[in-house]
Amino acid sequence: MDRKTILELPKIELHSHLDGSLSIGAVRTLLGRTVEPEELMVAEDCKSLAEYLEKFNVPLACLQTTEGLKRGGYDFMEQISSEGLKYAEVRFAPQFSTSGGLSLRQVIESVLEGLERGKKEFGTDYQVIVCAMRHQSEEENAAMLKTAREYLGFGVCAADLAGDEAAYPMTEFLSLFEKVKRLEMPFTLHAGECGSVENIIASVACGAKRIGHGIAMRGHNEAKRLCKENRIGVEMCPISNLQTKAVLDGSMYPIREFLDEGLLVTLNTDNRTVSNTSVTKEIEHVQANYGVTDEEIIQMQKNAVEVSFAPEEQKERMRGWFPG
Repeated sequence: MDRKTILELPKIELHSHLDGSLSIGAVRTLLGRTVEPEELMVAEDCKSLAEYLEKFNVPLACLQTTEGLKRGGYDFMEQISSEGLKYAEVRFAPQFSTSGGLSLRQVIESVLEGLERGKKEFGTDYQVIVCAMRHQSEEENAAMLKTAREYLGFGVCAADLAGDEAAYPMTEFLSLFEKVKRLEMPFTLHAGECGSVENIIASVACGAKRIGHGIAMRGHNEAKRLCKENRIGVEMCPISNLQTKAVLDGSMYPIREFLDEGLLVTLNTDNRTVSNTSVTKEIEHVQANYGVTDEEIIQMQKNAVEVSFAPEEQKERMRGWFPG
């Protein structure tokens, strides 16, 4: 596909972090100072996920007030609409925006207000995924999720688990996500980004409907079988995964393998600003490097419809974007 065709294609994104996607312009406005791109974007020679995560300190400082949170939501919608996205699920950790004294409800409501303003102005639809964090206690995570559950169906669509996967394996969070299931809240889980394939298997067994990244599934037939049989969405973020060294080099990236196996692969940015990317760039990247065809690009959009957390009636409308 040429860039014009990609931009005209209705696109869907399911894995994008709000803090890692705050534009340089928005950060400059909210901080009231000059912000250089290198403060927010990883260098080309990024060596690890730990180095990558250092870039979140500045944007998180912008998300401690109702003004900043509203602007963050609106800014996200402005960015995604500019490249033709029609639906996105954006995720963030509300508990990371309470250091200035805001309550979890104020945080969630402020982000939703900004997103809704963007929806009305740009016409792109959205849902929010709230992130429990691996380094926080079960009590802290459970309290956040219980509060977020109040907004399920009113802008919030699901939960997630993010953070240092290698240090905190999925087996430590089975109790937490049993509570999430009792709340009747669907969830996706970061798994297999830089941890082991066992985290993916445990996530599927726990009840996750989608897997964030899933790179560790490369070459593991049992894990791929489980995901295929259970129709688990695989949220792939190629450019980010190469930057964080989820794979040692581009030749090892498993998107071709996963597509050939018939997995429900979706294509995402992870962090638009930190990774200096967009869905358009991700499409161009996988077509240039992994032989992904135009038909497979469209199939990944169809996959995104099916594994999204959108209500069924909304999914039916979205299916109409991709006839055939």
